[in-house]
Amino acid sequence: MTQIPDPVTSLALVFTPQGRDADVANRLLGEIGIACAIASDLPQFAQSLNDDTFFAVATEEALRFSDLRQITSWINNQPSWSDLPFIILTHRGGSPERNPAAARLSELFGNVTFLERPFNAVTFASVARTAIRGRRRQYEARARIEELREGESRLQTALLAGRLGTWELELDSMRFAASDTCKAIFGRPATMAFSYEEALSSIHGDDKERVLNAVKESIDSGRDYAIDHRTLWPDGSVHWTEIRARVVSDKSGHPERLVGVSSDITDRKRYEDQLRDLNDTLEERVAQRTAELSRAHDTLLAEVAQRERAEEHLRHAQKMEAIGQLTGGVAHDFNNLLMAVMGNLDLLRKHLVNNPKAARLLEGAMQGARRGAALTQRLLAFARRQDLQVEPVDLEKLIRGMTDLLERSIGSAIALRLNLTNGLPHALVDGNQVELALLNLAVNARDAMPDGGSLVVELDLAQSMPEDRLALGSYLRISVTDTGHGMDGETLKKAIDPFFSTKELGKGTGLGLSMIHGLAVQLNGKFQLFSAPGHGTKAEIWFPSTTQKIEDKGMDLTPAQPGVTARAKILVVDDDALIAMSTVDMLEDLGHEVLEANSGARALELLGGGDQIDLMITDYSMPGMNGAQLAKAALEINPALPILVATGYADLPPGAGIDLPRLGKPYTQDQLAFEIAKVLKF
Repeated sequence: MTQIPDPVTSLALVFTPQGRDADVANRLLGEIGIACAIASDLPQFAQSLNDDTFFAVATEEALRFSDLRQITSWINNQPSWSDLPFIILTHRGGSPERNPAAARLSELFGNVTFLERPFNAVTFASVARTAIRGRRRQYEARARIEELREGESRLQTALLAGRLGTWELELDSMRFAASDTCKAIFGRPATMAFSYEEALSSIHGDDKERVLNAVKESIDSGRDYAIDHRTLWPDGSVHWTEIRARVVSDKSGHPERLVGVSSDITDRKRYEDQLRDLNDTLEERVAQRTAELSRAHDTLLAEVAQRERAEEHLRHAQKMEAIGQLTGGVAHDFNNLLMAVMGNLDLLRKHLVNNPKAARLLEGAMQGARRGAALTQRLLAFARRQDLQVEPVDLEKLIRGMTDLLERSIGSAIALRLNLTNGLPHALVDGNQVELALLNLAVNARDAMPDGGSLVVELDLAQSMPEDRLALGSYLRISVTDTGHGMDGETLKKAIDPFFSTKELGKGTGLGLSMIHGLAVQLNGKFQLFSAPGHGTKAEIWFPSTTQKIEDKGMDLTPAQPGVTARAKILVVDDDALIAMSTVDMLEDLGHEVLEANSGARALELLGGGDQIDLMITDYSMPGMNGAQLAKAALEINPALPILVATGYADLPPGAGIDLPRLGKPYTQDQLAFEIAKVLKF
C-alpha cells in the first residue's frame, strides 16, 4: 500500500519574486513544522511540482503576466485522486469585483485560496493547515484506490490460478453475465453470447432438478450454495462443473442478485472414479504388488549374487593372470638355464663315448633336463605362452583315435563310454595339445575312482551365452565325466590353480588342470569343472568351431639327416653369456664358423663390417633391442640374410612384426642342426 506523506517531512513549494515574501513564508511554515522548498523562478517552480507536494504558495504578481502553460499542463495531467492546493498571495483579495485576475487564476489552477496582504501569521498558518488537511484526504483516497486495484488484481490472479469462471445473475431482470473462463467451462467460446436459459439448458437432464432446487433454497434462505453437476457441451461431450454462489441483497434485505464462481472438475471426478475402482480392488492389487515386490526382491538378490560371482571370477582371473605372468617369466628363464645344461650335456656325451659309467650319468642328467623342459612347457601352457599349431581338427576322429590309449591309461576296472555327435564342424585347435589334455583328464578321473567306476567322454555343439564370457558363436564342447568321489566347493575353487594338488606328495605336479585351463583360454575357449562330494566330477573344454577345411599335408618320407650339414658362417646373438657359449660350442662342433655378439647393436656392427655371414641365430628377449627389432634392422643391411629366432616363447608377442623361422628353447644339438639345415636348405 502507498504510504501517505508526512507534512513534517514533505515540502511546501513557495515562489515569490520578492525574497522578503519567501523568507516570511519559509519562517511561518517552519513555525508550524512544515519543510519548505523555495523556487527562484517560474520554470523551477513548475518543474518542482510533484505528487508529494502538499501545497504551493505563489504571489499574484509573479503569475499575472507569466507563461503558465507548463504549470497548467501539470495540473491537468494530475491523477484522478489529486487536486493540488494553491495559496495565492494578493493585494486586492480574491473576488472578481476587486481583482478580475483572480477569476483567471482560479480557472487555470482549480484548487486556489487567495490570501490578501498584509496578513498575519495566524491567518497564514490556518490556510496552510487547511490545505494540508485537504491534501491528506487526497492521499487517503489514493491509498484506497490502490488497495482496491491491488485487491482486484489479486482476485483476478486467484481466479486465473484456480481456473475459476465468474458469473452474476440479476434476479429481477434475469440478466446473466459470465466471464470468458465461465463460458469455456460450459463449452462456449468467449465471443459467443451466453444467457441464463442457455446455462440451464446445458445442465444434464438427470441433474437439472437438483440444481434448480439448490438455487431456489439459496434465494429463499439467503444462504450460500455449492453444487456439482454434469454439463453437456455443444459437441455432445459430458463434463463435470462445480458451482458456488452467494445471494446479494439490497438495503431492505430483498434478494437482488446471485454472484458465483464455476470450475471444471471433470478430471477430479475421473480421478475419484478411478480411486473408487482402485479401492474396490485394493486387496487384489496389494496381493499383486506384494508378489511383484517379492519377484523384484528375488531378482535383486539374484543380480547381487550374480554380481558377486562375477566379481569373484574377476578377482580369480586377475589372480590367475598375475600368476600366469610370473609363471611365464620363470619358465622362460628356466628354459634358458636348461638350454645351457642340455647343450653342454649333449656335447659332453660325445667326448665320453668309451666310458659307460660316465655315459650313464650323463644320460640321467639329460633325462632330468628333459623332465625340466616338460615342466616348463606345462608352465608355459598355464601362462598361455606355449607354441600352438592351430588348425582345423576333426575332434570326433581325434577322440575315437585315442580310444585304445584312454582304455590303457584308466585300466580295466573303469568302463569307458564314448558319446560323440556325428557331423559336427571342425574346431580350431592344436590337436597334440588336445590329446594331452584329454589324457590328463582321464588320468585324473582314474585316480578319483580307485575302486573302479565309469568314464564318459562326450562331444557336442554348444552355443555361447553372454554369461559364458566368450565371443558369441558355436563351440565344440568336450565333456569328461567320472563317477569318482568328487570335490567339495573349496577344493573346486582351487582346482585349476597352479601347483595345487590333492594327490600324495610326489604323485603330481598340480599343473595338469591349470595347463588345460591355459590351453582353452589361449585357443579362445574356456575350461570349467562341475563337482560335488559323492557325485563325481564333470570337466568341460570349449573350443571355437570353424568352417575351414582340413588341409591334406601329405607325408614327407625323407628322413631327417641332422648330422650332415655344410660349413657355414653363423652369427650368434644372445645377451646371456652362458647360453651363447653353449650354442657356439654346439655350432663349432658341427663344423660351422661362428661369430658371437652379446647385443643387437654389436650384431649390427658385425653385419655391416663386410664379412659374408650365411645365417644369424638371435635370441628374442634381449634388453635394448629385441630379436624382432634386430631382424628388421639386419634385413635392411642384407635383405637376403637367413635369420633363425630362438625363444622360449614360440608365439611371439602381438605386434612383433616378423614372420621368421623359430627355434624353441631348450634345444639339443640335433635339433639345432636340423633347423639350420631347413633354413639354409642343405
